[in-house]
Amino acid sequence: MERLKIPYLEISLGEVLLEKPLTKKMHTILQIELIKVGFELLTEKNERLVNRIKSVIISNIYEEDGLAHQNLSVILSEQLHYDYSHLSSVFKTSEGKSINAFQQKIKIERIKELLEYDELSIGQIADNLGFGNAAYLSTAFKKHTGITPSQYRRLHLKNRKAIDTA
Repeated sequence: MERLKIPYLEISLGEVLLEKPLTKKMHTILQIELIKVGFELLTEKNERLVNRIKSVIISNIYEEDGLAHQNLSVILSEQLHYDYSHLSSVFKTSEGKSINAFQQKIKIERIKELLEYDELSIGQIADNLGFGNAAYLSTAFKKHTGITPSQYRRLHLKNRKAIDTA
């Protein structure tokens, strides 16, 4: 934004609040520059809303003080100022899957990362990510990956190499 001299008020995960609307020329230039770095400009209202839903979910899962123990529908409704049924409908139409399915996919990826770090027990990971207990996390993980969290951890720790031997 600064390189293109586009004045903005705020930048957050996946969203920019501009000081003023872009001209057609600047809109096209920005779109081209974003594509070069693997992003795209979302201008359609529902696309922006879906992107905001995803951002809230990802932030919720990855932040240490995330809202894992709160109801996702309440979190989304409060933060995005829409009824959850509307958010759910827009998301399903755009993405072809439910908000909960997307959240579960992101949680599974986060679990994989935490297992690879090998700093937390499966029970601690379950608690941090809002699973009722380790057994429920294990069942969900196996459903998505085909292996248990313990098996995943063993496979990935075995393949790790110390920095001085790499």
